[in-house]
Amino acid sequence: MARSGGLGVLRQFVGTVRDRRTVHDLLVSVAPDRVRAAVAELARAERALAERDDEPAQLAYAQALADYGDAGGYDLEVVWDTCATAALGLPYPEARDRPVRSLSGGEQKRLVLEALLRGPDEVLLLDEPDNYLDVPAKEWLEQRLRETRKTVLVVSHDRQLLANAADRIVTVESRGVWVHGGGFDTYARGRRDRIARLAERRRRWNEEHAKLRRLVHTLRQTAANNDSVASAYRAARTRLARFEEVGPPERPPKEQNVRMRLRGGRTGKRAVICEGLALTGLTRPFDLEVWYGERLGVVGANGTGKSHLLRLLAEAAGGAPSTDPPTVPHTGSVRLGARVVPGRFVQTHTRPDLHGRTPAEIVTGEYAMTLNEAMSALARYELAAAGAQRFETLSGGQQARLQILLLELSGATLLLLDEPTDNLDLASAEALQRGLDELSGTVLAVTHDRWFAADLDRYLVLGTDGTVRESAEPVWHDTAGSRA
Repeated sequence: MARSGGLGVLRQFVGTVRDRRTVHDLLVSVAPDRVRAAVAELARAERALAERDDEPAQLAYAQALADYGDAGGYDLEVVWDTCATAALGLPYPEARDRPVRSLSGGEQKRLVLEALLRGPDEVLLLDEPDNYLDVPAKEWLEQRLRETRKTVLVVSHDRQLLANAADRIVTVESRGVWVHGGGFDTYARGRRDRIARLAERRRRWNEEHAKLRRLVHTLRQTAANNDSVASAYRAARTRLARFEEVGPPERPPKEQNVRMRLRGGRTGKRAVICEGLALTGLTRPFDLEVWYGERLGVVGANGTGKSHLLRLLAEAAGGAPSTDPPTVPHTGSVRLGARVVPGRFVQTHTRPDLHGRTPAEIVTGEYAMTLNEAMSALARYELAAAGAQRFETLSGGQQARLQILLLELSGATLLLLDEPTDNLDLASAEALQRGLDELSGTVLAVTHDRWFAADLDRYLVLGTDGTVRESAEPVWHDTAGSRA
């Protein structure tokens, strides 16, 4: 691979709940190499000066400051001030020492994206940049991607973002990559047509190969009793050898085949009942009834309490993962209907209860399956090859698919899904939507995935002013303002 200009990289997961870095550290981590090196040297000089305030230490510190300026550090701090103001609503000097873990996932992503898109690097690699962003932020990202003069390679499974911002679609396949020269709107048809062409070429090659082999076999038998056919036999054999040396055309790529069987079960007519419920510091009191079989979308800006609501519903029947705080501060009441068994999908995949264990161990240990039964279930989610890997080493998509499999095996009748499509590839996201269509049960889904949201029945809108209301359509822009 060849490139020119600096390379900026956004990783899929920006920070963690245990992250000890500050906003300054996070911004330095995506700065050009020369700035990172200058920052490291300046930190060493500061420590040395604090330990021994003599002339050599003072001179070394002065030199480190000069090198930091020469590397462009002070110029970049001007850019960081703009980034922090845009992403956090604070100037850089005030935000500099804030812990990364105090920022929401959306704030972390927006801050790093601002820094990369405004920074000096000419080539950007962005891994799932839309994860944790609310829809206004996604629309901002789409606009910036369309406007930037940088070369940007985006890994994304957000179908709407791909449709709105991508010029070309690169698909990674088992034997290489395929580049679709058009946008996402024509991608599905283009891929089907390509697979059909490859299958047809392979079929014709196989037919010609079989024909040549039959000819060689026939001529060999005839030449055994007729010397005049020997030259024709040698020619046919040479032709077959050359044909096989060139080899067959490319095989059609293996299509992903994720099969989700979210069965659920019949419950009482009312699955969720909230009366005068208010999430402390987040929402005003509201009433809500969710009926059996409904697919309810929970939408709103980041920081409005959507994930807290799902966690509270999980706790209503003891369904919260063991890593969560024991309660979500609230007033009012929330209860689940008869035979409602909640199961929750955690957006951040922060599941220490699964860490250190492999998918095979998790499935066999928690659901009394034999190893063969567990591997069969994992295979339906295309996780069999990762069955012996520890949970924390799985990719974001593998962790997401495993969580959905665990929901399936648990028999949950109320699925509480917090951004379930964030790390799912296109085939898995479509498989999830098909699985939810077949579920006998109720779904509450927090989502900023516009494509996924279109399949839901109605929507609960959480506003930044604390209001909670119902809507027949998803509401992505909060007239009360947006809080990242």
